[in-house]
Amino acid sequence: MKNIKIHLYLFTFLLTLWGCTTNSLDTIPQDRYTDQNFWTTQKNAMAALTGCYAVLRNPGMFDGGQATALLEETATPNAYNYTNRMGYGVIALGTHTNSNAVIFNARWVDSYRGIGRCNNLLDKIDAVPMDDGLRTRMKAEAKFLRAFYYTMLTTYFGSVPLILEAPDTEKHGKLPKTERRKIITQIVNDLDDASAILPPIYTSNDIGRATKGAALALKARVLLFEASPLNNSGDPANPTGDVLKWKAAADAAKAVIDMAPEAGYDLFPNYRRLFMPENENSVECIFDVQFKAPEQGSSFDVENRQWNENAPLQDLIDAYEMLPGFTYNAAQPYANRDLRMYQTIVFPGDTYMGSITTHTAPFKNTGYGVKKYSIYDAEPNSNIINENRSEINYMVIRYADVLLMYAEAMNEALASPDADINITNIYSAVNKIRQRGGLLPIGSGKTKVEMREIIRQERRVEFACEGLYYNDIRRWRTAESVLNATIYNSQGQPIVKRSFDAGKDYWWPVPLTQSDLNPNLK
Repeated sequence: MKNIKIHLYLFTFLLTLWGCTTNSLDTIPQDRYTDQNFWTTQKNAMAALTGCYAVLRNPGMFDGGQATALLEETATPNAYNYTNRMGYGVIALGTHTNSNAVIFNARWVDSYRGIGRCNNLLDKIDAVPMDDGLRTRMKAEAKFLRAFYYTMLTTYFGSVPLILEAPDTEKHGKLPKTERRKIITQIVNDLDDASAILPPIYTSNDIGRATKGAALALKARVLLFEASPLNNSGDPANPTGDVLKWKAAADAAKAVIDMAPEAGYDLFPNYRRLFMPENENSVECIFDVQFKAPEQGSSFDVENRQWNENAPLQDLIDAYEMLPGFTYNAAQPYANRDLRMYQTIVFPGDTYMGSITTHTAPFKNTGYGVKKYSIYDAEPNSNIINENRSEINYMVIRYADVLLMYAEAMNEALASPDADINITNIYSAVNKIRQRGGLLPIGSGKTKVEMREIIRQERRVEFACEGLYYNDIRRWRTAESVLNATIYNSQGQPIVKRSFDAGKDYWWPVPLTQSDLNPNLK
């Protein structure tokens, strides 16, 4: 997929005919693509599917020069965005409105842009003369992507209009929100359809396309979110979620684990190297966003090295456990920690790009910087990568996430973690990840509540600075406690007091630009 260049003119379907040399309204221009003359070849259909994937690189999704995926971490206790890039600063402060956070409108527009492209392909591809097997697979990919874009909408906005046909402004422009339950059902149906068709693995230029494992893993993530306290907190019988939904999420994650030998899934042995360009599409990658500089690069390297708008906070540092046999020493606060800290964070006294860092240089915002998703580490490096020139793919879902989703869902579905008798059980799933961090395994005999906290802790440090923690603290309904707090830098100095209103901040507001266009969204 890195070798596919996106030609935007292939994805612009004209709604009106203009510039014709005759008076016939039925004349189709021959000098440009229209919706009438585009869907005529297999090559064009493949280009349209590439356009469905291309939206993943837009600002409202995972990059577009904004390093969006990394910035979402700054709406959590893990990191700080001093510039308010994309609006994550006001989200973290609890001062956002429906018009002052760029990410709100960007995510809405880009999600529907992706949905529109997928719907258009699904509506038109059956008329294209092409190989039937390829057509079937392409439709499955489009269904996966449609489910993905609707997942982005429902995860952040709750309920949105459900559209399952090619875009039509007259028909769809004033639609009201669809009941959330119906959208989730459609997402799951699309993922079931996709997983039944998609292959477990690709080779050559097809690497990066949606696979069977990607569809099942996304299904697990969707069901995990739906099972959580955020969506079930009103039921006094299930204050921590819905047991049947938890079990369904566990089953979906377990299906990915079971197919690991066939698909080649496993944890990559070196946590730091996992996030380097030379190891992209590794055994740990379930689904990623493909970047290739300079045509389709990201800004991850410049974000981590120069902008530092995803500056880690002291609270994240404190979350990393001590290694076995060591206790905390105030004189050496960064010594003998979970190995993942050294592979993720640049801290005062650490060596970065050949120089010893301090509390104020080179990362003056909090004293901390990020290594993950960057080529920069301890070694001197004269390769200064600028905006939109990073190549490392962003992993939307990786195998470690599948293991922890399984552990969390199964723990919530059972009376205790010891009740899980599967070969890959709650303890083994968690311990496989802890082992890579150099930590001791969790022993049996834990209560459900104890294991819940262990799993949540593991998710926080395993996915630190990847942008996943924001949705975790939302779905756990812990945001109201962890975001109502003062944040601190590496010297223990307060930066700002954040706030979170549980009555309104768990869901993003419909962007003002969208409710102005469609009053039925208000």
